[in-house]
Amino acid sequence: MVRGDFDILPVFGKERISVSAGIVRKSFNTVALDLGLTRQNCPTHPSFITNVQLFELYERGLMFFGGFLSAQQIGFVAVEKADPSLYYMEKLAVIPAERHHRYGRKLVEFVIEYVRAHGGKKISIGTIDEQTVLKEWYKNIGFKEVSTRKFAHLPFTVCYMEIDL
Repeated sequence: MVRGDFDILPVFGKERISVSAGIVRKSFNTVALDLGLTRQNCPTHPSFITNVQLFELYERGLMFFGGFLSAQQIGFVAVEKADPSLYYMEKLAVIPAERHHRYGRKLVEFVIEYVRAHGGKKISIGTIDEQTVLKEWYKNIGFKEVSTRKFAHLPFTVCYMEIDL
């Protein structure tokens, strides 16, 4: 159940992007701990993203949105337009203390409506294949598994999921 006033707003500016990077790190840290991911075996995992790296994604054209609970940012999501009909949703994050209150789902629903409003027909995401609970969560929203891929530089398999709009 969503508690309090939850708003989803664009994120921009170095200060707000720095706050967002901290939310991404904190949120994905639970995954890193569960799966034994470190800077050495998985330096590109979002739990290790720097403020500069997130700002570079913003400068590359990704749209950033923050989830704000009573004006305090507790969530984050990035959206990238791959082509006129395909968008990528990336770095969906809700700080651990605020999980299980539907804020993540609200962020995903926001992205779905954002992509629809911009003419998109499909959203693609990449998840860790071994995270079966998370994959089921996405399936309950309407995403479908489309493929998996093992990369030599990653200590896990990537599961690609999509939702048609």
